[in-house]
Amino acid sequence: MAVFKLWRKIRRTGRTAEPAPPHPAGSSCPKAAALSGSVQVRHVDAGSCNGCEIEIGSAFGPVYDVERYGARLVASPRHADALLVTGPVTRNMAAALRRTFEAVSEPRIVVAVGDCAIDAGEFAGGYGVQGPVADVVPVDVQVPGCPPEPAAIVAALRGLTGR
Repeated sequence: MAVFKLWRKIRRTGRTAEPAPPHPAGSSCPKAAALSGSVQVRHVDAGSCNGCEIEIGSAFGPVYDVERYGARLVASPRHADALLVTGPVTRNMAAALRRTFEAVSEPRIVVAVGDCAIDAGEFAGGYGVQGPVADVVPVDVQVPGCPPEPAAIVAALRGLTGR
């Protein structure tokens, strides 16, 4: 009996959701015009503290749900249009990041997420740190913050999809 009451209440209430924010003003990257409103993203952790990974997980989770705007995580760089790179590039990850970048199909968009990816952050000058992402591969979009909020990550990816 309780189930029927619940169903009736759901039917009466209908769907409730937050309204979508306004469309982005324009593409955050000129290369993104070729993507036609959908971007396949490969995430690469180049040596971060995992703070940015938690926020990326939130951005792709049910609350922020960046997939509804056309951005989707993929498992292989060969299926990706863009790289989402976090952390400063460590010496051990520099070659792997270059190979991953070369495996991505054109237009090869790189999004540097977090202060460490942009300028090596707290890890700058460390023994095992090669430097920021831009020292290894060309960066097209930057998402500042330590760690950046999921809304900022969603806004950057919406800038790529245009949705």
